[in-house]
Amino acid sequence: MNTDEVLDFIKNNNLMGIKAGSERTDFLEIWMVAVQNRIFARSWGLAKRSWYTAFLECAEGQIKCGDRIYNITAAIPKDLNELTEEINHAYLAKYNFGKNSKYALGITEERHIEKTMEFILL
Repeated sequence: MNTDEVLDFIKNNNLMGIKAGSERTDFLEIWMVAVQNRIFARSWGLAKRSWYTAFLECAEGQIKCGDRIYNITAAIPKDLNELTEEINHAYLAKYNFGKNSKYALGITEERHIEKTMEFILL
């Protein structure tokens, strides 16, 4: 596995697949950003049963970049406060256009910042 290829895919594509925990069978397409050569995503729906809450129960999962699938572990970043501005900027730079603008601005709000997850490639 080439970490640079994964980061490049995330930087250049809008949707990546995520499979959270051990019970999910299908990939859900979500927004991800790369910051400081690390991978981050934020929960949009804030539902009690979501990819985010599944990762809180079981940190193992997978991301899908095109046709390639990578095993990951998920964690709440310990340095989230230091990275928040940079992650916000990455979301706005990547997704703040057309119909996505409403969601790009929304995902930089505090309630979504609190649901930031980092994905570490295994």
